[in-house]
Amino acid sequence: MAQVERHVRLFRNGRNQALRIPREFELAGNEAILRKEGDRLIVEPIRKGRLLALLGTLEPLDEPWPDVDEDLGSLDSVEL
Repeated sequence: MAQVERHVRLFRNGRNQALRIPREFELAGNEAILRKEGDRLIVEPIRKGRLLALLGTLEPLDEPWPDVDEDLGSLDSVEL
C-alpha cells in the first residue's frame, strides 16, 4: 500500500494546537486515540463493536457445555 502524504498547516484553537484533517484522511466516528512516539503523533480511530461483529461471524459450537452449577451445593459447608 502506497503511503499518502499531505502538507497541512497547524493553527490555534483557544489554548490548543490543532490541524484540519483533509477529506482523504478522515476517520470514522467522533473520537480517536492520540499518542506520541518520539516526534511523531499517531492518530487512530476508536473502533467500537468489533468484538461483537467478529463473534457474529463464528459458527456455533457443537460441544456440550459443563453444568457450572453442579458443584455449588458443596459450598454450603465452607466457612467464610
